[in-house]
Amino acid sequence: MKIRNCFFAAAAALVVMLSACSKGGKVDPQPKPEPEPPQAGDMILPKKGMRAAWVATVWGLDWPMGQYNMAAQKQMYIDYLEKFKQLNMNAAFVQIKGMGDAFYSSPYEPWSANITGTRGKDPGYDVLKFMIDEAHARNIEFHAWINPFRIATRAGNTTAYPPLHASIPANWVVSHEKWQMYNPAIPEARQRLADIVKDIITKYDVDGIHMDDYFYPDPSSAGQMVSDAADYQTYGAGYSTIEDFRRGNVDKAIKSVYDIIVATKPSVVFSISPTSDFTYNKNTLYADVKKWATEGWMDIVIPQIYHNSSFASKLTEWDIFNNKPYLMIGHGYYLMTSSSELTSQFNLTKNKKAVAGNLLYSAKYLNESPGLTTRLAEIFKDPSVIPFMGRNVAAAPAEPQNVRMEGNTLKWATTGDVRSVVYFTADLKQEARVLAITGGKEAAAASGGYYCVTTINKDNKESKASKVIRK
Repeated sequence: MKIRNCFFAAAAALVVMLSACSKGGKVDPQPKPEPEPPQAGDMILPKKGMRAAWVATVWGLDWPMGQYNMAAQKQMYIDYLEKFKQLNMNAAFVQIKGMGDAFYSSPYEPWSANITGTRGKDPGYDVLKFMIDEAHARNIEFHAWINPFRIATRAGNTTAYPPLHASIPANWVVSHEKWQMYNPAIPEARQRLADIVKDIITKYDVDGIHMDDYFYPDPSSAGQMVSDAADYQTYGAGYSTIEDFRRGNVDKAIKSVYDIIVATKPSVVFSISPTSDFTYNKNTLYADVKKWATEGWMDIVIPQIYHNSSFASKLTEWDIFNNKPYLMIGHGYYLMTSSSELTSQFNLTKNKKAVAGNLLYSAKYLNESPGLTTRLAEIFKDPSVIPFMGRNVAAAPAEPQNVRMEGNTLKWATTGDVRSVVYFTADLKQEARVLAITGGKEAAAASGGYYCVTTINKDNKESKASKVIRK
């Protein structure tokens, strides 16, 4: 994720369809429009939404912040998750590959220096498994955030880049003045990206793979750029300009990642967070986001519209994406100066039907901006159901049965591997609230009013609602 002006410049395409997958059942490779909210008699159910934060690990920004003690690292991460849970957030986007490195044991890239202080040093525990397990224990989704091409940065060419991992041939890499990266023009380098993603989703129970906005580097951050004229001569047949060639290289990388996810573990969703400006993405970073949407190569797009002076106008521009891919909005928490600004941005996104979630940059500011976080807690006062944004893989959730009130307790029965959502309203003319999302089969029902229950499966598909129970 870029923090601009800071010191660190910091879908009906042909898809492979498989019947076997991690959760069983037939694979539907394309996102489908989210159905209308489950009908519950006259009850008006609330809009769904993912609520998440980016946890930046490059330079140790959010985690582990220069802390190299294992116990302290674990507690710091758990504290973030507890904060997310307290705020009724339902997902974490954690950076596990930021600089050609890894927060897990990888055959392709070294352990990140941000874990131990030394690049390539094993920290003595399975960092990624720990992170995923702790998130899932709190019913928080874990999305593995990766940078596709960047390997290293430096202040200038008087400083050497760190040695490449033994598995990376030097001719796959281009070293600009301030940016070292896998060369997107090299077919083997693009394949390496797909191999890394396959390795992650095969070994670990991640809910998503997420990419940020670094593709070809912006010369303003990379300094003097190495010419790719020779690459164009070697690989550019079929492209009329070198700019089209660069866009084609990134297109191939994105498609290869999407295809490997669908072929390997289609329950995983693929999201990309581009900058807010379509022209800048296409002509400077060579990221043709509109093409990726048209071709169906991403499940979720999360534009960082906070980089523009007019949040409202940028939101309208990005509102063209309506479920293919699903649209989530990136908010610059670190840039906000008042709770009214936070409220305004969330009201604008809530009123856009296409918006399926909100993502905050970044996690540490939830602690460092207490006034904003107090207001965020009010906005997120009730739990939220994550919309279905990927592929139909898990068995469809069945409607809850035998929904009944026993004293001050609402009880019901479910079948299959599902969680339940309990809705309540005191007045059928008013939108209901989510009282609880639970793996259990009962919930406290102290207040007089109207209740119903649905179930959701691992794909975030929601069942029909139960009959409405009045208390």
